[in-house]
Amino acid sequence: MITENQHTEFKSSFNETVIETLCAFVNTNGGKVYVGIDDKGMPVPNFSIGKETIANWINEIKNKTQPSIIADIEPLISYGKEVVCISVNEFPVKPVSYKGRYYKRVNNSNHQLSSIEITNLSLQSLQLSWDSYIAHGKSIEDLDTHKVNAFFERVNSMGRFRLEGSWIEKLHKLKLVQGAVITNAAWLLFAKESTGYNVHLGRLKTPSMIIDDKMLNGTLFDMVEETMRYIIGQIKVAFEIKGMPTQRTEIFEYPLPALREIVLNAVIHRDYMSPIDIQIKIFDNYITFYNPGTLYGNLTVADLKKDNYQAIARNKLIAEAFYLTGDIEKYGSGFVRIRKGIKEYPTMKMEFAEVASGFLWTVSYTKQRVSLVDDKVTDKVTDKVTDKVTDNQALIVQFISENNKITTQMLSEKVKISQRKIKENIAKLKEIGLIERIGSAKGGFWKVQSTNNE
Repeated sequence: MITENQHTEFKSSFNETVIETLCAFVNTNGGKVYVGIDDKGMPVPNFSIGKETIANWINEIKNKTQPSIIADIEPLISYGKEVVCISVNEFPVKPVSYKGRYYKRVNNSNHQLSSIEITNLSLQSLQLSWDSYIAHGKSIEDLDTHKVNAFFERVNSMGRFRLEGSWIEKLHKLKLVQGAVITNAAWLLFAKESTGYNVHLGRLKTPSMIIDDKMLNGTLFDMVEETMRYIIGQIKVAFEIKGMPTQRTEIFEYPLPALREIVLNAVIHRDYMSPIDIQIKIFDNYITFYNPGTLYGNLTVADLKKDNYQAIARNKLIAEAFYLTGDIEKYGSGFVRIRKGIKEYPTMKMEFAEVASGFLWTVSYTKQRVSLVDDKVTDKVTDKVTDKVTDNQALIVQFISENNKITTQMLSEKVKISQRKIKENIAKLKEIGLIERIGSAKGGFWKVQSTNNE
């Protein structure tokens, strides 16, 4: 039995909502409207068509749409009753309007397009992108030549594309400039001054309790690096201590490569026709990333859950620039690397959805366990171990783990600092809850804390 869905609609009679639906279909992936059928999929009593009905419908659809839709109309028999199927394919030049309004098909309903969505659909139809258009009022004089040359050094060292000639000639080859004027992409990548697009970051305890707040503005390459520096400065880090001589490895609360891929995705693929900022909020056990602009083209959230989806870059020149520097791989492969990074943290998960004219990522965990280990130690530590733990403090923890009755004098000899400094470091380690003294100063022993952050 046929049901209503993204490509199918039932109408009891031919009216203006039929034409609106056809308009939504041609702006999406095509579809069929069955006229003479109710919303339960059953034929409507007393529905019939005359000799001129189909011709009249064809003309009405053609005259009320721009560019004109030429629909295929076919009479059918359903449960012994006469019905009509009106079918249309996706239109090659979009968007198509009905009475000056534009629609697209979302699930089983019609959605009226906003002005930004209309522009995006038009650019996509013409195989153009906003970033390839001229930056209004800007010229080559507005570009920072140091940033341009640093970009080309990275491109040539990466080896994906060899560029020769002056920096202006190279920009022409990449279509980032046109004559003496520059594209939106060139402005966002190499501007001397503020571009007006921000990344808004915050460290929060609750949605209404803000601990720290920062607004970043600059060229896109700079914003990616500054965003990552801020995130790294806010999340927790533990240390893995192994072997002799001591080797210390940082274990971050979140997989940094996955977070970087999400930041890159937000900066490269955001909708730059929207004035909304990219927003990143860091909570105790989850981070949210919001970037303006819903999924581009016909890409859906369901597609992103697969590893073989086909995607279209909203900002083609920007995406190409980040590809040439090696910051991203082939477009569409970032989700694979993000999922791989998240998978290495067993209790961590990633969720994503289209929300409020944008795209929202959430990376969270229910129990984060990071090991501080050597050959004999398997104690688990989490938020008590931060990037404020020094090398000397890490050594003290290691030696206490090896000998829980070690004295401050023995620690002084092993770490090679004074006993006064040993006592100061021990006080710090006790303050953050990493070590604990059990019993008296003379007859007791040390314990390295094992904590799980629920």
